[in-house]
Amino acid sequence: MFDFLDSGQYDLLGAFWVTVQLTLYSAAGSLVWGTVLAGMRVSPVPLMRGFGTAYVNVVRNTPLTVLIIGCSLGLNQTLGITLGGGNFKDIGFRLAVLALTAYTGTFVCEALRSGINTVPVGQAEAARALGLSFFQVLTLIVLPQAFRAVIGPLTNVLIALTKNTTVAAAIGVAEAALLMKEMIENEAQALFTVFGIFALGFVLLTLPTGLILGWVAKRVAVKR
Repeated sequence: MFDFLDSGQYDLLGAFWVTVQLTLYSAAGSLVWGTVLAGMRVSPVPLMRGFGTAYVNVVRNTPLTVLIIGCSLGLNQTLGITLGGGNFKDIGFRLAVLALTAYTGTFVCEALRSGINTVPVGQAEAARALGLSFFQVLTLIVLPQAFRAVIGPLTNVLIALTKNTTVAAAIGVAEAALLMKEMIENEAQALFTVFGIFALGFVLLTLPTGLILGWVAKRVAVKR
């Protein structure tokens, strides 16, 4: 049943390692970008609020496949942007990370904004009365509490991001979904075995993440 795995034709571990890398890089970028967007959405500057709201509403409702293919066709093939990649493999990987970051950052923003809304308004008012600027109030008082309140929702976003990395196969990134497609085409007699292997692989990637971060969420939850 698993003879096709012993042939060395398929680099299963390598494909899942690319999936892990896509997830880690995109998660880090999404956390930073999502935090910036959340700050814009609660900013007292109308222009920043407008940009943040428009960006989140447009990008969040755009299919991820469209964003990834758009990055490949628009940035790379039309404008010649390579993001420092020296070959097709590196360029595709970096464009996929960019698209995943741009897309997932909107969900991080909304999760974080809900956490900001849980912080009592009196704390921000007291900080402003002490002379702190909006940036200081946001970074020193509001965001630390907001992050603790939304670890659970952010865990769901991270799990969704792990599964969304399969869309990177659309531009030829050699992650798990692309290898699964190749194996299905070549090993039609072992179709259910192939599905089972990749389903198990994604369970092993997402289940520990949910369990560990769920435990962390309970440990750091803000008691009100």
